[in-house]
Amino acid sequence: MPIQRLKKIPRLQEYKLLFVRIGLAYVFYFLARALFYLYNRDLIEVNSLFEFLKLAWHGLAFDTTAILYINSLFIILSLLPLYINTRKGFQTFLLWLYFVTNLLAYATNFIDFIYYRFNFGRSTIAASESIAHEENKWLLLGNFIVGYWHVFLLFFGLAYLWVYLYKKRSLKVEKVTNHVKYWTTSVFAFVVIVVMAVGGIRGDFKKSTRPINLVDANRFVNHISQADVVLNTPFAIIRTINMRSIKKLNYVTPEVIAREVKPIKQYSNNSPTKPNIVIFILESYGREYISSFNKNKNIPGYKGYSPFVDSLAQHSLIFTNAYANGYKSIHGMSSVIAGIPSFKDAFTSTPYAKQDIQSLVSVLKGEGYTTSFYHGAPNGSMGFLGFGNILGYDHYYGKTEYNNDADFDGVWGIWDEPFFQYFNRNLSKEKQPFFATLFSVSSHEPYKVPEKYKDKFPKGDVNIHQPIGYTDYALRRFFDEAKKQPWFNNTIFVLVADHGNTIFYDEYKKIFNKNTVPILFYSPSGRYIGVNDDWAQQIDIYPTLLDMIGYEKPFRSWGRSLIGEKDVKPFVMRYSANMYQFMGGHYICTFDGNKVTGFYDKDDKGMTKNLIGQRNAEMDSLELRMKAFLQDYMERIIDKKLNPQQ
Repeated sequence: MPIQRLKKIPRLQEYKLLFVRIGLAYVFYFLARALFYLYNRDLIEVNSLFEFLKLAWHGLAFDTTAILYINSLFIILSLLPLYINTRKGFQTFLLWLYFVTNLLAYATNFIDFIYYRFNFGRSTIAASESIAHEENKWLLLGNFIVGYWHVFLLFFGLAYLWVYLYKKRSLKVEKVTNHVKYWTTSVFAFVVIVVMAVGGIRGDFKKSTRPINLVDANRFVNHISQADVVLNTPFAIIRTINMRSIKKLNYVTPEVIAREVKPIKQYSNNSPTKPNIVIFILESYGREYISSFNKNKNIPGYKGYSPFVDSLAQHSLIFTNAYANGYKSIHGMSSVIAGIPSFKDAFTSTPYAKQDIQSLVSVLKGEGYTTSFYHGAPNGSMGFLGFGNILGYDHYYGKTEYNNDADFDGVWGIWDEPFFQYFNRNLSKEKQPFFATLFSVSSHEPYKVPEKYKDKFPKGDVNIHQPIGYTDYALRRFFDEAKKQPWFNNTIFVLVADHGNTIFYDEYKKIFNKNTVPILFYSPSGRYIGVNDDWAQQIDIYPTLLDMIGYEKPFRSWGRSLIGEKDVKPFVMRYSANMYQFMGGHYICTFDGNKVTGFYDKDDKGMTKNLIGQRNAEMDSLELRMKAFLQDYMERIIDKKLNPQQ
């Protein structure tokens, strides 16, 4: 078509400018992707610039979905034949609409520059559950701004550049003279562009396929962590809005579940007793930071930061190959106390969380125990108060009950040392037997210690090492005082982390070593001592404690007793990097929800060699156990069968 005739097409300049404006979003998404990788390059294996560019190329499909979703109203208003489209007032309105929506979404990418180091995945809509329960949101935001000012500087710098480039091109005011041609062109362009946009939002133009989702990013990678380079955070949030992975499955028969999972446990290994039980769930206290849990890891130049926990480990039963069954603090609570893991969607954020749940709380209350939960943050933080109420704790002690803001760390809650002493004093007033859970606060971003201890603990190699030393000291002070109390000798203590945090050693950057946790059982009587390297996980703590106290009644548990289980072999069931991971025996099985994607040797924590082409009987058994576990998990949650006694 001759150039002169092209120029006479009504609204041509509007359509060209619309494509330029949408194109700008692609440019800035690429820049955010590059910065995301640079901030997290020690956690994501990309071997060359070409490989990064290849990942970025595949990421265009995910960028397209996010950009078109976010700009859908902007695009529609730009296309509608309103006659005023080229006027300054309307264009100013479009500018504000464009940047309010785009920059809000764009900012989530920058949050993940930092949050990825804790979450090991792009943030989803579930990230809002942590924020929703915080009373001091603005304080946390202010602390984040101060601590990571460089991220904000980058964001505002790129935002300024984006606005500048947008304003570089403007429209000439056009007066409509041929209304028939104006409307004909507008309708045709609207249909064509909307059809293209729908295809872009879906991720392709094939009518028979489902829209692309987070799992699809794994199709283009050589290493599973690379999927987070392919993805962008707005896409991850959009695709998980109203998404529920909790659904009925039909993989195996009930007989297979009863044989392979044994969801109803009953033990008779020990005589019934009623010791006190105290569980410390230590914030972000990953296995990497504790020397006694890394003796046989052969990590070059290894240093630990928990001397007291190391000394306690010499007199305890410890599990050096243990994993978190989730990746957030609230996941740790449900896994440890109720034996309920979290997978793609956290159990505690599903519509099924509010139901009668058999747990350590309900079982021990039935045995005459007083139950309490302690967390030094503002009451309700992390969702602990709400979920604690569902479980039925008798008492909740938070920042409100502590009632002394002089010990407030200024961000999250009461410093660990004084709060642990408060915990000890309260326990000494409790009627025995008691079951108490303390969730610590201080070993967490913003990685500070009290001013009086600023030079007491090694700063180490990454930001969390010094706070780990401080929480370790708080534990020492607790045990020094608690052992003077009459209840101490008749108590089983458990130490476990909710999840991991900042990683320093390459060994823990491997995909199957992320979110590893310590599990420690200590009894002053010396009954439980030793080092166990078998597979272990947070959901095993619940049945183990019931086995230890000689609880003889049937109870629901997807975990296994770590001291006496003979029927269920050691295993770990978790969800990470958009994959279910079932670990057991000599192998690790990965499953995307539809099909098994790989088998790896148990020592191949970096996923260097997929053995799926060498299937054997043990691998087949691992797949069967995983599917049986998932099927029973989904069914019991949906059908509200988490308390078989009801």
